[in-house]
Amino acid sequence: MWPPVSIVILLVVFALIVVRRVGNVRIHIWQAMLIGAVAVLVTMQLSPADALGAINVDVMVFLFGMFVVGEALEESGYLEHLSHRMLGSARTSGRLVLLLILGIGLASALLMNDTLAIIGTPMVLLLAKRHSLPPKMLLLALAFAVTIGSVMSPIGNPQNLLIAVEGESHGILTNPFVTFLAYLFLPTLINLLLAYVLLRLFFKDAFDRTIEAHPPEPIKDPWLATLVKASLAIILAMIAVKVAIVLLGWQDTYDLRLTYIALAGAAPILLLSPKRVRVVKGVDWATLVFFASMFVLMQAVWNSGFFQGFIEGDGVDITSLGLILLVSVALSQLISNVPMVALYIPMLLAAGAGRSEMVALAAGGTIAGNLTILGAASNVIIIQNAERKGGETLSFAEFAKVGVPLTLVNVLVYWAFLAVM
Repeated sequence: MWPPVSIVILLVVFALIVVRRVGNVRIHIWQAMLIGAVAVLVTMQLSPADALGAINVDVMVFLFGMFVVGEALEESGYLEHLSHRMLGSARTSGRLVLLLILGIGLASALLMNDTLAIIGTPMVLLLAKRHSLPPKMLLLALAFAVTIGSVMSPIGNPQNLLIAVEGESHGILTNPFVTFLAYLFLPTLINLLLAYVLLRLFFKDAFDRTIEAHPPEPIKDPWLATLVKASLAIILAMIAVKVAIVLLGWQDTYDLRLTYIALAGAAPILLLSPKRVRVVKGVDWATLVFFASMFVLMQAVWNSGFFQGFIEGDGVDITSLGLILLVSVALSQLISNVPMVALYIPMLLAAGAGRSEMVALAAGGTIAGNLTILGAASNVIIIQNAERKGGETLSFAEFAKVGVPLTLVNVLVYWAFLAVM
């Protein structure tokens, strides 16, 4: 029996992203996803109205707001200043990578992994150029850090937020922040260190280089840098308020969406900077097209019921911790982790899942981002930003070469910890 048309289109898109080239034509990741979205419309797998409805406006607005802040960070020169404060004490390349992984990893638990992917990409490209280090090594370090670090927080990534909201509404995760930290903080810290170990194995020649101390780069636009500081302060303050609202159980009364946080953060730049037009032009519009196209294609895949039937196969215990981790990692490569979590949650709830199972879904659905480029949207953001800003990239094979063994050990660590909780 032939698979549904939407699944065939998905596999073609997957193949295009893997090879990145058809004849002499180079295909970017966003172009491959756009081809898939157009294909499901042309083949009438989805109506235009349903396609528009499938696009998550909150996610699109959130990304736009954070892209504005990220672009202003780079344009003002304040990004170089921050990177020097964060990594300036490193005197060897190995120490720099370790500080980068731990710093970005811990920060992604609060700022959300996509945000750190946006801000971090130009920073690691600058570090690679300044210290003559392999850009691919630092891009991988960034990708693994934002993925692993975001596991331990209910606001570390969109899929964790979805799990926290649904788990809380069903009385399973009564205090998501405490539950995530209790179950996932220690294994996440171990996995961040394992990412450093594996990168050291694969890039051993680049890890023992001496790094000369550099004075901090002068800020290019002091006024824009001041606005960026205000933007970052607003974002951090609103995240703190959001955490407090959840801890106090006021989320039903006060709906502080991530969209509001991103727009409030971008507001000083958009309203007060003379360079607002230049900043908006510099926004990564290609990644926004990727996300819009992904929502359309994944809605058609969801409508086919193909993967839901696979998960709900006869005799399969969908609440098994090992199965949750394996299925979520594997399925996230095909339909991305947010749609995968969205289709798995109701089945777990119907099967009477508890805290361990919901937390396992968060761990598996997030750590899937380390397996391949398609496992997490943050990977796509990093690669497309690197291609646009620095002319650097990571191929599917280059990412998977390190990502596959890293994901295997990551899954084992989370399974070992969750099995005894």
